Amino acid sequence: MTQLPKHIPPLRRRYSSTVAARWPLALAVASVGATLGIAAWRRSRGIDFNGRSVVIIGGSRGLGLVLARALGAEGARVTIAARDNEELARAREDLEGRGIAASTIVCDVRDRAQVEAAIAAAASERGGIDVLMNVAGVIQVGPLDSMTVEDFEDAMATHFWGPLYAILAARPHLRQSPVARIVNVSSVGGKIAVPHLLPYSASKFALTGLSEGLAVELRREGIRVTTVNPGLMRTGSTYNASFKGQHRREFAWFHTADSLPVMSMSAERAASQIIDACRHGDAEVTLTMPAKLGVLARALCPETTARVLQIVNALLPENAGENGSRSGWQSVSRVAPSILTRSADAASRRNNEVPVAP
Repeated sequence: MTQLPKHIPPLRRRYSSTVAARWPLALAVASVGATLGIAAWRRSRGIDFNGRSVVIIGGSRGLGLVLARALGAEGARVTIAARDNEELARAREDLEGRGIAASTIVCDVRDRAQVEAAIAAAASERGGIDVLMNVAGVIQVGPLDSMTVEDFEDAMATHFWGPLYAILAARPHLRQSPVARIVNVSSVGGKIAVPHLLPYSASKFALTGLSEGLAVELRREGIRVTTVNPGLMRTGSTYNASFKGQHRREFAWFHTADSLPVMSMSAERAASQIIDACRHGDAEVTLTMPAKLGVLARALCPETTARVLQIVNALLPENAGENGSRSGWQSVSRVAPSILTRSADAASRRNNEVPVAP
């Protein structure tokens, strides 16, 4: 019987060693190729906002106003809706001063009839709707003992029912657009239940679920839905938030955290990333590194995350029998505003977050 030459096994070993040495390189090349392919595919679905009809619900101040400025600068035909006529007038003046001819509509997002009328008016004036952005929000800060059922109802009406009303009303118009987009600004609080923000978090969880479901179901109609999960943003909105319990102490910690560069993101940078996600029809975008790390920690280590949040909650002010609601403007103290909050204070002036008259 013929035997194999003795030199064959070493050749086989050398061949196996060569393959083993090359597979990491092949994997790296494949990964780079896949990354470049995905990036090219993402770029291919990008849209131009010039001449597009964009409706921003909650566009009179804060993040909504910053988005209106940025989109208007790209040539979008912007319509902003909000419930305060004076805020809308100031926002329109701000936009016109930047060369942006925006339309304004008085609309309480919690009222279905008003939302439907606003969407119909915007579509009629602009000849359709290409992009709908749901940005309107309310924030109630304080311990559970200071919250009422009405606080939860108000949060749900603003963050869940309002966007749903707007989406259902805009859907027929969006179907007619070749670049249809919906952006729902939820929150990292819709991924992680943040202490002393329970009505806010519960309603944002509802919005996140709605938005993620719509992204799946509306895709067949050519409508791309983006869910935005911001962490803290320096929009200046803390002054118009609602504070309960020990309202001055609640405002102090919330306003200070919202001002710190490491913890928060500027409204302009946030708007830029939101618009980029909308442009390319991304399903989701999470803003700020702390928010991204928090979401990752919650997914990988839910029990540890819960324990950390329990410790945070123990450090926050107790109710102390104070159940009245105060705005941020009514909750200032020697602690806040301070040198640490200068960036957020400047944002409040820049983004129409001025004191509301009694």
